[in-house]
Amino acid sequence: MAKLQEGTDYYVEGGLYVFTAAYHLKRGYCCGSRCRHCPYPEEVQAEAIRRRLAGLPADPREEPSER
Repeated sequence: MAKLQEGTDYYVEGGLYVFTAAYHLKRGYCCGSRCRHCPYPEEVQAEAIRRRLAGLPADPREEPSER
């Protein structure tokens, strides 16, 4: 991913970095962290949270391979 740009990809609020919806869409998947500006539908967020709690990769494209 390209270098992040303040104002486009994130802003700083109270010393914390807050990612924008544009950043989340550029990243390409929901991480399941209940981000403030998450642009993904509730169903996608719920699945991402389930994956996170199950210890699976946040990005579904990174499924662990079966051996």
